[in-house]
Amino acid sequence: MTVASNPALVTAIQQKIQHQPQGRISFAEYMDAALYHPAEGYYSRGAKLGAMGDFVTSSHLSSDFGELLALQFVQIWQILGSPSQFDLVEMGAGQGILAVDILRFIKQNYSDFFETITYTIIETSASLRQQQQQIQGVKIRWVTWDEFPDDSLCGCCFSNELVDAFPVHRLQWQDGQWQELYVTWDNQNENEGDREETGGFKEELGPLSTPALAAYFEQVGVADYEWPEGYRTEVNLAALSWLETLARKLKRGYVMTIDYGYEAHRYYHPQRSRGTLQCYRQHRYHDDPYCFVGEQDITAHVDFTALQRQGDRLGLDHEGFTPQALFLMALGLGDRLAALGRGSQPASGADILRVMQRREVLHSLLDPQGLGGFGVLVQSKGLPSDRPPLKGLTTPRMS
Repeated sequence: MTVASNPALVTAIQQKIQHQPQGRISFAEYMDAALYHPAEGYYSRGAKLGAMGDFVTSSHLSSDFGELLALQFVQIWQILGSPSQFDLVEMGAGQGILAVDILRFIKQNYSDFFETITYTIIETSASLRQQQQQIQGVKIRWVTWDEFPDDSLCGCCFSNELVDAFPVHRLQWQDGQWQELYVTWDNQNENEGDREETGGFKEELGPLSTPALAAYFEQVGVADYEWPEGYRTEVNLAALSWLETLARKLKRGYVMTIDYGYEAHRYYHPQRSRGTLQCYRQHRYHDDPYCFVGEQDITAHVDFTALQRQGDRLGLDHEGFTPQALFLMALGLGDRLAALGRGSQPASGADILRVMQRREVLHSLLDPQGLGGFGVLVQSKGLPSDRPPLKGLTTPRMS
């Protein structure tokens, strides 16, 4: 069996494949099992997050990220007319660090707003939900989408590095048409002589599993591109379904999606011939999803054009799309950096080190080659046309 994989998960996926009439599953089904199998999936067993895990998010670096988001939520509450009940829904909350940073900052600085908030986490991973429920001192509830009536939410639904982990279909341009990549199980050499080999996962091409895949390229405006033979890419149909559910539950307010990705003209550029699929393990990344099965994260960049156009179709208004660096600068990250430079002279070497470390962290949130290059997509529903722009979407003045 593949070294360092979860044997029980490999067996479960193998059996799933062998029970299919054609002996194969789509890559989306494989990725879904690898990440979300109820008992053995990477996220179901508790993804390894943070400095000692497989990857970090913006919230792991410092509380600044959550505090700046909190400032944006304050303005959103005001735009909505300062309602007495405000829904703040975080989708995919990891270890709950961001929730704590947001709520503590609002409680300390905007107590009137804090009293109106119902903070809800939607988390599919039972293990991560258990970690989140150890949080003390802040008011949070955990529900599923099914527990929300349609048109019931007033506030802001947001996610940070969620959509990139949705299962994707993988496609290849072959002989002038799109074909889909399927996953099979290879039993070659199994029980040969006295040796027992376990085989392994293999890929094969076949017809598209759903017409929605071909329609997707029309929807994002790249159907007429000329792709080279063998060109591979991904299509995230799960993201479209997720946004449809979200739009149905939201009555009035905003949707904020923070993630790494591109708009469609960059995502599906003919020169991006191998797609964007990446795997993360112990802060290293590679492109082989068939090793470390259940012991590594598997992600694909987000097509923000698809989310915008799906939102248009669902009645969501497009508020704006901007890099995370500019979003955070507009909310005051630059002021925080400047304050470090204007502060009193550090009294000791330890104080100097803390200032240097804090400056490094803040700069990492702005790094265009890293977290600063993430995209922030904001959509809204049920708001008057004369609403003011969100602070985070106004281009900050660079000093």
